[in-house]
Amino acid sequence: MSGCSQPLPTPDTDRAAPYACRIGDKMVQTTLYFGLNRPAGPPISDAEWKDFVDNEVTPRFKDGLTIFDTRGQWLGQNGAVVRENSKALLLIHGSEQESAVEALRTAYKTRFAQESVMRVDAPECVAF
Repeated sequence: MSGCSQPLPTPDTDRAAPYACRIGDKMVQTTLYFGLNRPAGPPISDAEWKDFVDNEVTPRFKDGLTIFDTRGQWLGQNGAVVRENSKALLLIHGSEQESAVEALRTAYKTRFAQESVMRVDAPECVAF
């Protein structure tokens, strides 16, 4: 029966087909999720967050950005529910700004002793 089975798709054959925009330009929508708890000490304050956005984010994304408050939740290894206030940063950008996105993640992790900054990317067609 092995002759009847089909091979599993490989990463090369499983890629999404290229897309074309009927309206607008191809861009990337990136959402970054920044937890506001620290491993030790008080949560990251509104003033500290504002300073990070003003000095790290806006200079890299001068055309604009969107920030919204979020609340993360997961099940800890001990079985207890863990909750954390967070900020989500929505960026619309071209592929040439890839290094700027990664620089934000690195800066936040370094400045606030964070293990990670979650990143979600999606291709979009954008028109202004």
